[in-house]
This record gives sequence, structure tokens and C-alpha cells, in this order.
Amino acid sequence: MSTRLARVVFDADRPRFVADFWAVLLGWRVTVDRPYEVDVAAPDPDGLDLALSFLPAPRAKDGKNRIHLDLASRSYDHQRVQVDRALALGARRVDIGQGRVPWVVLADPEGNEFCVLEPREEYVDTGAVAAIVVDTHNPVRLAEFWSMASGWPVAYGGAQVAGLRSATGLGSWLEFVRTPDVKSGRNRLHLDLRSFPSDDQAAEVARLRAAGATQVDPNGLGGTPGLVLADPETNEFCLLRAAAYYSTV
Repeated sequence: MSTRLARVVFDADRPRFVADFWAVLLGWRVTVDRPYEVDVAAPDPDGLDLALSFLPAPRAKDGKNRIHLDLASRSYDHQRVQVDRALALGARRVDIGQGRVPWVVLADPEGNEFCVLEPREEYVDTGAVAAIVVDTHNPVRLAEFWSMASGWPVAYGGAQVAGLRSATGLGSWLEFVRTPDVKSGRNRLHLDLRSFPSDDQAAEVARLRAAGATQVDPNGLGGTPGLVLADPETNEFCLLRAAAYYSTV
């Protein structure tokens, strides 16, 4: 069997506060609200294969995040409405060197960058989140690893960008974009995988390690439940056991 992509996890100074920002912006809802975890998920099938989780991990932000979300727009008017809505909720415009581009780069109230995209045909059926975007030195190599880890097939790949999507054709893309930036310290956003109930987690760990994952400090993600690993470019992720109390979408 295979592990599956469960959620995107944000380190947060104020988990409920930033979770509320994302829930309102995306039109999603809070599905888990505990002192140690707040989850947000779509109320309809466009959220399949994706939840956002906010865990308390107060620490200073250092540079641009290596993982961010791209939001979809149906039209240029819709893009403007989304930008205005985000700004009214507490987002701000940021310059990360993007220059003159048709998308808008913003940061949430805790400084996490995200993009509001212009309308694009490839994202017409993704729902609110068009893509989870990962910076990488080697898009094809990292896409192949995450395809094996998530069970999502590689839909396209090249020297500058590679993309995966669930075989169901529902939900966001997982995209890998070439960047020269060097990873420094722990990522503020990371991906979590979940084992299937019938699977042997030790066997899944062995499978991930054979594909290039490494095991890292179990305290490396501030108390996140599950086994902490890193992908071939040292991006941290967790392997969660299948359990009723984890949020699912």
C-alpha cells in the first residue's frame, strides 16, 4: 500500500487566530479546535486530499517560506475581490522579488506568503486552493519522491516546475518550483502523510527511506504527533498513524 497526503501544517504563534483567517478567506470551516491543534478543511468535495492544520510553535520567521499556497481565481474581477478580502482580514502585500507578474503576492497575519493567482485553465476545478507549492533545487526529483509518498501521479515535469495531482482529479495540485534559495533552519510549513489503517508503519518508513527520506529529531517539529522525517531536500514532514482523532477530508 502507500501513505497518503493528509494536510499542510503551519507553525503558528496564535493557531486559532491564523486558522480563522484562512477559514474565512477560503470559505472553509474549523473542523478541530484544541489547544495543541486547530484544523481547517473545505465543507465540500473540493477539499478532498487537503486540510490545513495550525500547531503552536512560537518562533521568529526567518526569510521566505519554502512552502506556500496558491489560491485560484475564476476571473480577474474575482482575483481583485479575493485580494481585497484578504487585505481586509489582515493580510498584507509583500515583495519577494516577483517583479511584474499577473498574480498577487500577499502574507497572512503571521507573515506566511501566499499568492492569489490570475485565472488559469489548469486550476478551474481545484476549489479555493489551486496548489501547494514547494521550492526545490530539482523539481523532477522531488516530485518523484512525493509522488511515491502521497500516491499522487506526476502529471508534468521539467527543469523549472513539476506537478502532481490526486488520481481522483479532485482538490489542489502539489507543485515543485525550481529556486536557487538554500534551506535554512526548520520549515514553518510542512506536509504530513498518514498511513492507511491496514499498513505496517515500520514498512512504510522503510519504503520512504529507500526513496530518499531521512529520519530526523523527533522533537524537530515542536511536538507534532507522528514520526518526523525529511524528504531528499531536507524538508521536514510527519508520518501520522491512521487514527480517528486526526482530522480527515
